[in-house]
Amino acid sequence: MHAAVTAADGPPRLMVVVAHPDDETFGCGSLLLHAAAAGATTAVCCATRGEAGAPAPGSGVTQEELPAVREQELRAAAGLLHVSRVDLLGFADSGMSGPAGPNSLAGAAFADVRDQVRERIEDFRPHVVVSLDASDGHRDHARIRDATLAAAEAARWRASRVYLHCLPQALMRRWFEHMARERPTAGQLAMDVPGTPEELITTVVDTGRYLAEREQAIAAHASQTSPYDGLPADLRLAFLTADRLRRVVPAWDGGDRERDVSA
Repeated sequence: MHAAVTAADGPPRLMVVVAHPDDETFGCGSLLLHAAAAGATTAVCCATRGEAGAPAPGSGVTQEELPAVREQELRAAAGLLHVSRVDLLGFADSGMSGPAGPNSLAGAAFADVRDQVRERIEDFRPHVVVSLDASDGHRDHARIRDATLAAAEAARWRASRVYLHCLPQALMRRWFEHMARERPTAGQLAMDVPGTPEELITTVVDTGRYLAEREQAIAAHASQTSPYDGLPADLRLAFLTADRLRRVVPAWDGGDRERDVSA
């Protein structure tokens, strides 16, 4: 058994671990830009190629072409976000529902997913690890969240900080109100409002200065419909100009919220 190696001084490194191409941009894009601007070396670890997604109307991408296209988009967006390294784990996209095959992210043995993430953590040796809070209910998001937390705990390299990138419930409530006005028959409106409650958010990073670069990275995922399309300007800016996170390691002990994720 190897003893854990603790993150030490040196150039900071941040790793974002996500389920699908575009999660890194639609979710964590501004945070990646913020970290790179602060001098950190950044990496994205993505579990699938997003083949169960739907091509955006007018994209000209067929379902058969989608996995290769989404991988290309991931790598292009990562370049725009100044990401130094992209790892694809090779699990199949599980989709939103239905049977999850044994090679899919949701259907594979949990230990296999955890160990693949752990190997990337041990190789890249990040000081900060970030994954999704999965409060949108997507099973692949939940699986990569749980696997990342377990991998960070099991890795011989111990990151100084581990975070979940949050979908804020307060903003999602505003999104639901907007949808109720614009599309009152939308099926999502029958759901409880998803997202992380305000009291669980420990860290708010002002990322407004990176908006233009983030927009370029969002546009790189042309095969997908951006979740920010069609939103009122004020709500769109609320989503895109601040990143909200929940610190898991070290455990939050209250007090003023953090304004950065630096280790």
